[in-house]
Amino acid sequence: MKIVHISGKRKRAIARATIRDGTGIVRINKINLENFYPRILRMKLMEPLILSEDMANNVNIDVTVTGGGISGQADAARLAIARSLAEYSKNDKLRNVFLKYDRHLLVADVRMPEPSKPNDSKPRAKRQKSYR
Repeated sequence: MKIVHISGKRKRAIARATIRDGTGIVRINKINLENFYPRILRMKLMEPLILSEDMANNVNIDVTVTGGGISGQADAARLAIARSLAEYSKNDKLRNVFLKYDRHLLVADVRMPEPSKPNDSKPRAKRQKSYR
């Protein structure tokens, strides 16, 4: 029995995926993918499963996501699922399909919000004057 552990990040969200032989069950934080809400994020999570075709039906994927907001968590889980499928299959063809469809399926988006400046509440170069 082959087991692969992979992680994915997006903003402050961190997803850890475990993939093993199975019957095609995908769970995000112990919730089946069919019951994941909102629907648009569920569709986003299903993209790597649809692209991998029959392989996704032969494995079970458990994803644990912490931190960040719901959209960041969905992107982190999507990255972890795609990476785990590519690692599990050891198939360059699947990796190329993912890269051709969307590079962010395998490569993390490293952008982060700009930090706030000292003595100020907003990330801005300089405080604007209000008397002009």
